Amino acid sequence: MISFPQLRLRRLRRTETIRTLVRENRVDVSDLIYPMFVVEGRGVKQEVASMPGIFRYSPDQLPPEVEEIARLKIPAVLLFGIPQHKDELGSSAYNPEGVVQQAIRIIKNSAPGLLVITDVCLCEYTNHGHCGVVINSQVDNDQTLALLAKTALSHAEAGADIVAPSDMMDGRVQAIRQELDKYGFADIPILSYAAKYASAFYGPFREAAESAPQFGDRRSYQMDPPNVREALREVEQDIAEGADIIMIKPALAYLDVIRQARSTFNHPLAAYSVSGEYAMVKVAVHQGWFNEKQIVTEILTAIKRAGADIIVTYHAKEFATWLATEG
Repeated sequence: MISFPQLRLRRLRRTETIRTLVRENRVDVSDLIYPMFVVEGRGVKQEVASMPGIFRYSPDQLPPEVEEIARLKIPAVLLFGIPQHKDELGSSAYNPEGVVQQAIRIIKNSAPGLLVITDVCLCEYTNHGHCGVVINSQVDNDQTLALLAKTALSHAEAGADIVAPSDMMDGRVQAIRQELDKYGFADIPILSYAAKYASAFYGPFREAAESAPQFGDRRSYQMDPPNVREALREVEQDIAEGADIIMIKPALAYLDVIRQARSTFNHPLAAYSVSGEYAMVKVAVHQGWFNEKQIVTEILTAIKRAGADIIVTYHAKEFATWLATEG
């Protein structure tokens, strides 16, 4: 075995050009999805207090924003809707004229090449804030499936390119696949939040989406953070039901789960770098503790290195701008 002094691993770290040449993992703009929040009304562009630089937009305010996203070569956006009307069954989620359905049509008209991915869940649309139908203070899995399928179909009919169920109900991928196929949308892929953990990192999102549960929590359907083998069972089941892309959420505290999923399955793998991850970086940068470009690049690279093909991140626009400036 060759050893020091013949073997000097620092040789390949000597200059930035050499480091770039031998770099094992790279994050590209084409790997990224940018999440967006849309609200009912007109003339609304409201910054989320806990997520500096992230805004809620009314549909009429979307064109310049999505045109900029397209110019930055970010391939896709992920839409979350915030309706004015909420009820026990989340009926605004599957209203053909709902806020997400309006947003899809506007985005496809303003930036036709931009992929529109829609979050399929009921939590933003129910008056109790849970992700499904509540019966006797419990989320009823099977009664929720029909409403999720109905929501996904309404998104496809409005022009969505991909639907992304995030509710963590058992059987939701199969129910959505059957509904889409039944009505002529067999070509619409499903990006499944296959392993979505009951995480403390979601706090800023719940402010942004006005989706905090009004009682209890979501631990009876979102995954228990200590579990990894269970995540692989969730992924396996969603693939069996017809998921085209699988996703792990959150990302940074679950890099081991991303790695395990990558090592076990051959499906395209996404990871969601969630609101809490974004907010922590923004606070630390504001305090002068981090160089923002360096820390964001390191985090995204870690997610890619763990095995993610696709990264959902609120930093997508910033990262794309940095790469464009370097280019």
